[in-house]
Amino acid sequence: MHTLEGQLIARDVRIVILAARFNELIVRNLVDGAVDALKRHGAAEADIHIVRVPGAFELPLAAQQLAKSRRYDGITALGAVIRGQTPHFDFVCGECAAGLNRVSLEHGVPVGFGVLTCDTVDQALDRAGGKSGNKGVDAVLATLEMINLLRQLEA
Repeated sequence: MHTLEGQLIARDVRIVILAARFNELIVRNLVDGAVDALKRHGAAEADIHIVRVPGAFELPLAAQQLAKSRRYDGITALGAVIRGQTPHFDFVCGECAAGLNRVSLEHGVPVGFGVLTCDTVDQALDRAGGKSGNKGVDAVLATLEMINLLRQLEA
């Protein structure tokens, strides 16, 4: 039996971290974790780019433009949406996730999903480097693994 899996090797990989500015305190921790993880897995600083957008709703459009450019092997989208008292949360989260998935499928570029969708700020902080780990790290490592898996599938 032969099994293919992506490796967590970041040498010769160009990744863009696409980060929302809204909820900056949380997103900054996600970005810092993602950058650190890439460096620990061999990424050169020159191969890590960061693009900022206003909020999670804007992530798919920017991801689409980045994917169309073909300058990057993968995109990791980071953001944080905190549930409020209105249905706004549901619309933003749903459209963000669906849009990022569409970008990945339409352009064949891995898009890591690191957009926190939490009920409270405390939950988000726990997932952005607190007691629940750092989901920015998880998302960028998933992106990296998919980049390397797709390279094997294309070979």
